[in-house]
Amino acid sequence: MATDIKSAFRFASRTAIAAIWPLVLGGCMLGPDYRRPEVPEPATFRGVEGQQQAESIADANWSTVAQDPVLEELIRVAIANNLDLRTATARVTEARARYGIAQSFMYPEVGATGGYSSQQDSRLADLPQGSASDSSYENWNAGIQVSWELDLFGRIRRESEAAFAQYLATEQGQRAVLVSLVGDVASNYLLMRQLDLELEIARQTVVSNEETVRFYRNRLEGGLSNRLELDTAVANLARTSNLIPQLERQIAVTENALSLLLGRPPGPIERGDTLSARHMPASVPLGLPASLLERRPDVQAAEQQLVAANAQVGAAKALFFPRISLTGLYGSVSGDFSDLMNNDAEVWSVNPSLFAPVFQGGRISRNYEASKAVYEQAFAQYHQSALNAYREVANALVALRSFGDSRVVLQSGVDALQDAAALSRLRYEAGLASYLEILNADQQLLDQRILLAEARGGELRAFVELYRALGGGWQ
Repeated sequence: MATDIKSAFRFASRTAIAAIWPLVLGGCMLGPDYRRPEVPEPATFRGVEGQQQAESIADANWSTVAQDPVLEELIRVAIANNLDLRTATARVTEARARYGIAQSFMYPEVGATGGYSSQQDSRLADLPQGSASDSSYENWNAGIQVSWELDLFGRIRRESEAAFAQYLATEQGQRAVLVSLVGDVASNYLLMRQLDLELEIARQTVVSNEETVRFYRNRLEGGLSNRLELDTAVANLARTSNLIPQLERQIAVTENALSLLLGRPPGPIERGDTLSARHMPASVPLGLPASLLERRPDVQAAEQQLVAANAQVGAAKALFFPRISLTGLYGSVSGDFSDLMNNDAEVWSVNPSLFAPVFQGGRISRNYEASKAVYEQAFAQYHQSALNAYREVANALVALRSFGDSRVVLQSGVDALQDAAALSRLRYEAGLASYLEILNADQQLLDQRILLAEARGGELRAFVELYRALGGGWQ
């Protein structure tokens, strides 16, 4: 008889699952299916003339853009050790695990049960005639319990969809951190090399000014010059010398910033090629504006957040509808532990249940309103991320062009002032000019050389920013 009951239980369970599973798979999924919203995009990048090609500098690996073995190694170290990137990687692992948790609710939950109970009834209670006089008894129980919520309206599937989108968003977020890290390391390194060049210029000028001070001191002692010329030369030397500690401080601050990106304590940073040895590529392909949103990981992350919010709207809508659950138990109950495996101790049950919300104080409605508001926020953030991507590319293009133009103009100015400084000395030695002419030429030459170094550094950093803004650097 027990074997027949067990067979009947198994047959009933299999029949129920076979009958219900198609309903679960084919059940309706409430809420809108995700469709990528349209955002305005420029036909071409601002300031770029002619038809643009699909090829983009962002498609190249960052190592081909760095063009400096030392910078390449620094970027590799940063990728391996940066703490922000490590945090973003851990977020990916967490989101992947949470997606697995959400997906697990799609399947039945199976658990083993067991227990022991002992009870003493009152001996003074009015017992039915013929009842046993012993009022204490104990029971052992063991079995397998199965419970399953049928996802007829798609709530669990929508929540799983949202969790998967969150997982993809963290992956794109990790890529966004990587893009920023590569860009920040390269930009800070180039700034450091720019400051190194400015410091070299300042030191060269200080050496020249010190020679000038010695020259006029000797002339004063020989009665060939006056005190005014010497004092002016000393003041000019002090002005130039003041630049050195300022630049050294800025270099140390930049090195400390690089050390943090590299995940190590503050300290000196290795140097590679000088700033003057680096050259801009002859052409910088940008790609099509429409493909920018596909390459930018921050935009992709914002879109996945929008996908998740859209799925949560469907999950919130499904809460208005009934929930159907199945619970089953198969096991045995016996007063003696040794009889648990006896066929006569066998028990089983199948309990379908339905819960339909009737009144919950407006909680479901407010939850639905909140989920739609979250979707509106996610949509605005996605739209904002897309527009910001175009803005950053436009700004980088403007900076690249502006610094390039400044570099060309300043280079011609430096060449002219170097010639003017030499001519002023010849005129002074010939008695055709005063020392003030030499002073003005030297000061202008120093200022122009510093500005030229800033323009060179700014142009290279603008190129790095353009590469980052186009979505390059995460490969």
